[in-house]
Parts: sequence; structure tokens; C-alpha cells
Amino acid sequence: MAANVMEIYGSKVFNEHVMKERLPSATYKSLEKTLHKGAPLDIEVANVVASVMKRWAMELGATHYTHWFQPLTGITSEKHDGFVSPVGDGTAIMEFNGKELVRGEPDASSFPSGGLRATCEARGYTAWDPTSYAFVKDDVLCIPTAFVSYTGEALDKKTPLLRSMNALSNQAIRVLKLFGKDVDYVSTTVGPEQEYFLIKKEDYEARQDLILTGRTLFGAPSAKGQELEEHYFGVIRPEVSAFMKELDEELWKLGVPAKTKHNEVAPCQHELAPIFDTTNVAIDHNLLTMEMMKKLAPKYGLVCLQHEKPFEGVNGSGKHNNWSMSTTHENLLDPGDTPMENLQFLVFLAAVIKAVDEYADLLRTSVATPGNDHRLGANEAPPAIISLFVDDPAVIELGVRFLRCASLFYLMPGVTNGIQGGFRGLGDLKVTLTSSMLNMGFRVLAAAILILLLKVELRFLPVSYGIGWLSMLIYELPLLIRYLKEDKL
Repeated sequence: MAANVMEIYGSKVFNEHVMKERLPSATYKSLEKTLHKGAPLDIEVANVVASVMKRWAMELGATHYTHWFQPLTGITSEKHDGFVSPVGDGTAIMEFNGKELVRGEPDASSFPSGGLRATCEARGYTAWDPTSYAFVKDDVLCIPTAFVSYTGEALDKKTPLLRSMNALSNQAIRVLKLFGKDVDYVSTTVGPEQEYFLIKKEDYEARQDLILTGRTLFGAPSAKGQELEEHYFGVIRPEVSAFMKELDEELWKLGVPAKTKHNEVAPCQHELAPIFDTTNVAIDHNLLTMEMMKKLAPKYGLVCLQHEKPFEGVNGSGKHNNWSMSTTHENLLDPGDTPMENLQFLVFLAAVIKAVDEYADLLRTSVATPGNDHRLGANEAPPAIISLFVDDPAVIELGVRFLRCASLFYLMPGVTNGIQGGFRGLGDLKVTLTSSMLNMGFRVLAAAILILLLKVELRFLPVSYGIGWLSMLIYELPLLIRYLKEDKL
């Protein structure tokens, strides 16, 4: 069986192994720059890739191709176009060119479009995401794509993701240069652990609420709860095991690195966990996983439920998304053996914490759905609460010491912000801009002196904040006194 797994893994994926074997050397090198460095894709290269991709897909039985995308419906969408192209003598040829590979024009006017109601505004274009490999599913060549409107607005969930990944990479590269490291790209990675319920088809059909909404709306509580949690990691039932076996095989063919499978806490609840991958690829794989689960379950007399909380009184299905940042050589959130001395790790950890704190509303909005809001986690905070927890005692201790030091200086930002508010009210933005630049400049300079020259402990870093705020006060107070004397306030 092990040998069979190695044979079937990625057999339906146009991955780099296939590209190396089938593409001309010059074409592959050019495409490689696009894949790994974000270089623009030349149309001539796209034509060669399209021709080879079509031939490979036809060998696997494909007769059509589709731009596979993720509109705001919560599922994937696809419109199938045939390779077949009639010629004048009553015969046909199979065609697929670079333009068709790179861009599609599905009608987007009937999709949720963020308020774009005019058909001309909602007209959609799909654009090939070459970093996520094409694959063959149901005799169709599926090309992962982003989906945007005629005027450039994102109409899908992949476009904002790709933009955010690029923005994060640009800033992370800047930080790494401060540590003397020159990298081309910083990737975000994620490993989504997919939970799901498998219930008998006849039980499902007896529940109108499950059929219509995917979760409990009425009726009696579950006949069996999770009082002893004996289902967790328990022996897998034969019919479920057979389903999981076929699911693994189908996912492996599509290059999805399905790794772990087990019973979850609630009765009839299970989990599949893959090996982590680049975020956009991992999400494509997760959507394929969810689709394949629903497709295969009826073969075994089962129905797959993926609602966040299908049954009242027991754990709900969800996804633990194990997220990180990495270069080709290292995980930027790996603490190492001595996290307190690993300045690079501490900088990136602090940046993540600060980002979650400042942009909690945005994070909250990005996961807000009626189903997800209904789910109240087991031993975790509900989705409506954006929380962050670091369980390393050394990190917690450092944070406590850091905050104790920072608390000594936090009277000053209250004063400086109040003064700045006064100047903004007077329309004197020059003062507020200058004072903010002084604050940042002195803070960075003080931090560099403390850490690099004086080699002080990180818990004393807030001293640099105090110096920055002090510079603002020294600049603003004389101006404030002058304004008071001139009765401008």
C-alpha cells in the first residue's frame, strides 16, 4: 500500500515535478521566476505552459477546463469550457492557449458582489494563480484563480488573501534586512484541521432543520452527549474507516497532504489534518477536502455535516488554523531553544501580537458569519472575542516585566495625545506631524542605543517609548504655552 501511495500522490496535479519533466528548460526557468519571485508571466511562456498542460490533462481523461475560484458564496465555483474546437471540414481539434490559461471572463453579475449592482460593474474576470497548482477533477482541468470585477474590486476570498500575503511579505523582508538577511519572499503558512460530522443518511433525512440549515433548530437534545468524551481518539467505526481510506486516496491524488485522521470529541465527529502549506495553497486544498468529504459520504450511506455547530449541546465542527510565517530556510515564529535571546523571534512575535490587538475588528469581520457566530467554543473563547494567548512561561514572564517597565511611562502619551488633539482642533497639523516624527525618530534611536550598544535586557525597552514621548512634550509644551499667551485656544 505504501508503494501505491507514492505512485498516486499528486498524480492528478500539474506540479513542479510534472513541469520539470514536460516543459522546455527555458520555459520552466521563466515560470519558476513567476512561481518563486513573483516575476511577470510572459504570454509566450503562458502559451507553451497551456499547450503542455492541456496535453497532460487530456492524458488523464480531461475534456474541459475551468477557472476554479472562490466567490463570496462560501463555496467554490467553476464554469467548464471544452478543449474541443470545430474546424471547417466537419472535424474538430483540441485547443487551449495562454490567454485562456491566464484569464477568464465568467459572468459575475449574479454572484454576491459587495454592493456592485450594475452588470457592467459586476462583470468578472478570473486571473490564474500560478503558485497554486492546476489539477484534474471529474475529468475537468481545474485552474486555481482569483476573481475581480471589471473595475478591479475583489469579488472573491482569494484576492484579498493574495494581497495581504504580499503586503506582509514586503514588510517582513524589511524587518529581516535589519537582521542582515536578504530574502526574496516571506510566505505565510497554514495547516487547517478540518472537523466534520458523519451521520446516517436516514437520520439526516428525518431532520428537516439539518436539511434546510445544516444545524439544529428544533427538537430534543442529542440522545448521547460527550459526558465521558470516550469518542475522542476512540476506535474508528468500520464504515467511517472505509470512508476515510477512500478520502485519503482521493486527496492524495490531488496533492492534498492529508496526514492525520481521528475521532473528535462529540459523537459522530471526526477530524482530518493536513501538513501545513503556503496559505493560498492550503486554503485551496481545504476547499477541495470539504468538497470531497461531502461527495464521498453518500457512497457509505452517510451524510457529511461541516456546519460550525450542527448539534446543540455538543462540540461544534470547526477548523484550527495553525498559522505561521516562513522563508525558504526558517520559520520566523520558531522560538528556538533560547526564545528570550532570540531577538528575531521576539520582534516577529511582538508584531503579530500588536497586529491582532490593533486590527481585532478586521479579524472579527473576516470570520463573521451567522453560523460561526452561533458556535460557542468548547474550552476556547467564542469567535466574537478576538483573543491571544502565549503559553510559554518565559515569554509570559518577559511580558509581565515589559509591562511593568512600560507602565512607568504611560502617563506621558495621555498628555501628548491631549495636546495633539488641541493642535488638530486648531487646524495646525504641522505641529502634530512634527511631534509624531520626533517621537518615532527618538524612539528608534533610543531603542538602537539600548539594545545594540548598551546591551540592556528587553524588559527595559519601554524606556525608549518614554524618551520618544518626552521629545514630543519638549517640542509641544513651548508651543502650547505660546498659544495660551496669544489666546488662540
